[in-house]
Amino acid sequence: MAKKQLLITETILRDAHQSQAATRMKTEEMLPILDKMDKVGYFSVECWGGATYDSCLRFLHEDPWDRLRALKEGLPNTKLQMLLRGQNLLGYKHYADDVVDMFVKKSIENGIDILRIFDALNDIRNLRQAIMSTKKYGGIVEAALSYTTSPVHNIDYFVNLAKELEKMGADILCIKDMANLLLPYDAFELVKAIKSSVKIPVHLHTHNTSGTGDMTYMKAIEAGVDIIDTALSPLANGTSQPATEPIVATLKGTKFDTGLDLELLNEIAKHFTKVAERLTKDGFLNPKVLKVDVNALIYQVPGGMLSNLINQLKEQGASDKYLAVLEEVPRVRKDLGYPPLVTPTSQIVGTQAVLNVVTGERYKMVTKETKGVLKGEYGKLPAEPDPEIVKKCIGDEKRITCRPADLLEPEYEKYKAEMMPYYTKDEDVLSYCMFPQVSEKFFKWREEIHKRKFTVTVDGETYEVEVKDSDYIRPENASTTVAPAPQPAAAPVAEVKAAPSVKGEGTPVTAPMPGTVLKIKAANGTAVKKGDAVIILEAMKMENEIAATKDGIVSVTVKEGDKINTGDVIAYIG
Repeated sequence: MAKKQLLITETILRDAHQSQAATRMKTEEMLPILDKMDKVGYFSVECWGGATYDSCLRFLHEDPWDRLRALKEGLPNTKLQMLLRGQNLLGYKHYADDVVDMFVKKSIENGIDILRIFDALNDIRNLRQAIMSTKKYGGIVEAALSYTTSPVHNIDYFVNLAKELEKMGADILCIKDMANLLLPYDAFELVKAIKSSVKIPVHLHTHNTSGTGDMTYMKAIEAGVDIIDTALSPLANGTSQPATEPIVATLKGTKFDTGLDLELLNEIAKHFTKVAERLTKDGFLNPKVLKVDVNALIYQVPGGMLSNLINQLKEQGASDKYLAVLEEVPRVRKDLGYPPLVTPTSQIVGTQAVLNVVTGERYKMVTKETKGVLKGEYGKLPAEPDPEIVKKCIGDEKRITCRPADLLEPEYEKYKAEMMPYYTKDEDVLSYCMFPQVSEKFFKWREEIHKRKFTVTVDGETYEVEVKDSDYIRPENASTTVAPAPQPAAAPVAEVKAAPSVKGEGTPVTAPMPGTVLKIKAANGTAVKKGDAVIILEAMKMENEIAATKDGIVSVTVKEGDKINTGDVIAYIG
């Protein structure tokens, strides 16, 4: 019996909790178990990238680069893997090539070995720079094709894509089945076809949203797949990956034996059981994401997108519209030219579906990002979008046909100059590039915390002491660890008040959803026409224009940074 050991990539430190618990696992919950994880013999541990970067800064008050360095220190014998969105990096737009190059450089310097690089539209032009930079700095390129089904996606499409990625320098080819759409027998045929067309190893990534993940893996293994992604059982299945332990047990003694120690995996799983209990207690691990949902095969909603949709609707006070939004997702996807649903397109399509349902009118509100997809700012769409939707959303604006990044001037130094008051290292600049407003808040918080710390030595032991008072509260899920390795307390958080419904003259313009006023577009006293943007509202991580409802003179009642609720008056037009 010819041996073909199956290799395992463990996802519990990244995709598992991103898919099930809105990426809320804290670094301090990872560190105590790393020594045992390092002994397992995984092919790699996926632990960074994706939404972890945003979540660290936005919700956990952690520096994502500190997390990466700590994980590297704790896993010295295991390859660390990250998910990179090609020219989007970890943000929601395309960045200039110099930013991509610096981000890849710093990722590898700080501990990443394997970069899984994908493009949401499978536009390989958007992978070129990230692949070149990974090669340049000595990383391993795992180029991914985003699997989906549509009238334009078939086996020939994906085989041709695999060949192109191998030519571009991929060391490994990943079939990224982010929505668990790849059914078992289709997996067998696809893996077989790709294995016969490329010489590099093939890595399969799927979820278990529709309950088919384990079967898909078994057929792919029979077809010769080299590596698969799994998650330890406490955060496995449902919208996450199939569980590691059953796969290991199933293959033990066969020619595909993983060689992993089931007892050691069980020890590690006990640790993450406690983490899962904390995530459940804090309301992030929703039971809905753990159930088999065959609707995933209809709506094509990936695991991470599903947990985000649940949270978005909760924030909007519209949890009762969950099914209506799921039904709207494939309609929006068709309108936009069948983009695969993976970040950032999953977020863009999902948010637009939420807006279409919550506002009661399709494309009454259109995010900046939806307009960007239709204009070609993210690359070439798999199919032509609906011309009526294009007209409604972007009017007669010219669409882009070249590689979008070709239109971008070098921008790293510009970003660096903008954030220089907060600069401590190049990694800070990259955080600012990804999420300017979020990272600026984080930098201010970090600066305040440093002012409130001092060092003392007791019996030869050095401690970092943090002064606290009643005006300081912890951010969501901030650490409670105490000296000698304390985690920072939160910066002062102002009381959040809804924007006042100020009485004014004229027709009120109201907020269609909760959010934060990102930018005032129309100054008080200026003339606006119906449809002109009055403010930019940040909601669901997207920029949404609130437009004038008539021609007239505008009087804005809010200021930048205000938190507003559905129905709040943001302006009057007289």
